[in-house]
Amino acid sequence: MADRAAMPGLGDATPAGRDAGATSPAGASERVLVVATRSPHKLGELRDLLRLPHTRLLSLDDVGVTDEAPEEGATFEDNSTFKARFYAERTGLPTLADDSGLEVDALGGRPGVHTRRYSGTNATDEENNTKLLGALEGLPPERRTARYRCVLALVEPSHHAGAGADAPGTEPVVRRGTFEGRIAQSPRGTDGFGYDPIFEPAWEEPGARTVGQYPAEEKNRVSHRAAAAREMRRVLVERGY
Repeated sequence: MADRAAMPGLGDATPAGRDAGATSPAGASERVLVVATRSPHKLGELRDLLRLPHTRLLSLDDVGVTDEAPEEGATFEDNSTFKARFYAERTGLPTLADDSGLEVDALGGRPGVHTRRYSGTNATDEENNTKLLGALEGLPPERRTARYRCVLALVEPSHHAGAGADAPGTEPVVRRGTFEGRIAQSPRGTDGFGYDPIFEPAWEEPGARTVGQYPAEEKNRVSHRAAAAREMRRVLVERGY
């Protein structure tokens, strides 16, 4: 478990969700939410999507956590709920975990939960994209259908959840999102990350724009993570974040 006193930016935060922490310019108490990622892209995207002006979203690196949660679940929900519990236990802070990936129909739903490590444990985005394009070589657009899925899980350690019988406790809250499309014939665009340069949204004509050609604001209106985040935001706002 990370030493809370040494966590960058937390200072002398109390174990009560920073209820006694710094205040925002509007005078509201500022809260902290750990996002179970080391990816600046994912952290920034969730900050934009969740729009929580009185809550600081911090990455695992921000709070000094070096442990890695194993991702051995059979589903995105298995992995996201496990990661949320794992890091909430280590930080003592409310934790939001994401597990997301790409399902390709012609490959029986692969890469699925292995999306990030499709071509190897430390695979780059380019390596994953190259392997996937090779696996679909020669297939026409109608056989290249695919979807991104996202599952967000929130875990609040009991001392953050409030007192009394109605306290949320550590039971995960789960919200989901899906983004339908197809795999392009070749990469296009440099925006986004992961498989974005080879993912064509379903409403685009084959050979038209990939998500890698979408501005961030447009992607954040239509993506799988955007859909899940809209639902999770309602939960977080209701709980005072």
